[in-house]
Amino acid sequence: MKRPAWKRWSLAGKFAGAASVFVAAAVLLAVWLAQLLESRVLGAALALALTLPLLWAATRHAVGTQVSVFRALSASVASFRDGDFSFSLARKRFDELDELIQAHNDLGDVLRGERQALFQRELLLDTVVQNTPVALLLAEPRGAIVYANVAARQLFNEGRKLEGHALSEVLARGPASLREALGEHRDRLFSFEQRGQEETYHVARRDFRLNARPHTLFLFKRLTAELSRQEVATWKKVIRVISHELNNSLAPVTSLAHSGAELVRRGEYDRLGEIFATIEERGRHLHGFIRGYASVAKLPLPTLEAVSWSALLQGVRAQYDFVASENLPDEPAHIDAAQVAQALINLVKNAHESGSRAEEIRISVARAGRTWTVHVSDRGQGMSDAVLANALVPFYSTKRSGTGLGLALVREIAEAHGGRVMLANRQGGGLAVTLTLPA
Repeated sequence: MKRPAWKRWSLAGKFAGAASVFVAAAVLLAVWLAQLLESRVLGAALALALTLPLLWAATRHAVGTQVSVFRALSASVASFRDGDFSFSLARKRFDELDELIQAHNDLGDVLRGERQALFQRELLLDTVVQNTPVALLLAEPRGAIVYANVAARQLFNEGRKLEGHALSEVLARGPASLREALGEHRDRLFSFEQRGQEETYHVARRDFRLNARPHTLFLFKRLTAELSRQEVATWKKVIRVISHELNNSLAPVTSLAHSGAELVRRGEYDRLGEIFATIEERGRHLHGFIRGYASVAKLPLPTLEAVSWSALLQGVRAQYDFVASENLPDEPAHIDAAQVAQALINLVKNAHESGSRAEEIRISVARAGRTWTVHVSDRGQGMSDAVLANALVPFYSTKRSGTGLGLALVREIAEAHGGRVMLANRQGGGLAVTLTLPA
């Protein structure tokens, strides 16, 4: 559609042109009336009286057109604010307002496209959340459940709706082990009997703000099948390790017992002391091996108490020598002193066995926010990538007489406290172990 020449003018040009026409018409009318009435004053007054109403009507019409456009824009923007992006304005003008209308319509197209894309993403997310095997519960500050997926409804309410129910009432109908797990306010495993079979779940809780209000998200993941497979694999590995150690100890004991009996039969008693000493050594090794396994199996829950870092490290130094950082924190740590000390003893012992000198073994302690960080470093042989990947796995050892329980016990103690252990080779040689504990 081709624009007429006069419609291609700007708003200012249109108003100036219309005003010029009215002024010229008023002047011409005043001159004509002055000649007709032979009075300039009367002609001018009469011309002004005739042209002013026309000017007022034309101005009202022009301004009214602009106001109607502004009102339409205001109503459309209000609909945008309410989330309705379906409005658009017709383009009937060819001036600056036409550009504004075009920009408004383009904005509406963009908002409609973004809302459609957001709706598609929300639909995809809801489909994933509803069909995930992890049970999800979202609770508001007052304890009311505001969202629950299919897995949560099946786990807690036999498939019926949970939204609007009080979380405390839902948990009251569940097993006691679940309430105990949630009462610890940390991630953990719990087991209960369901349909005649014991089921194991992992529960996690996360606090965050939604619409400026605090909410809590609970995630329950069924781990029964995975743990069963892992349990079988672990038992197989335990049996292999125990069989290996028992064979290494019992085979020479059996051979030495036979040799001793033969020496007694011959009346040769000189070598019996050596044979008995070897049997005693193998028995002592086997006893230490079994005691190491028992230390992991019988590890109790940590008993937290205020412990001075300097006193704790002094107890570790009584077992194995090392160098402690000079600026140890004055603030005490709330930990199980015996367990953390045992973990540090294992780490320092490993550092000594790696070939590092005592003055090269260092322990430093620092606090970062809500976490204590304990660094144990040495200048020993370090670890290969394969050993680093398996060093914390129980029963894994590269030592000739190792049981693979030292670092496993360190990890068990750290995780029982709610912390973790990280291993890394140091630049220039040696190993750095980072033990993090909640403060």
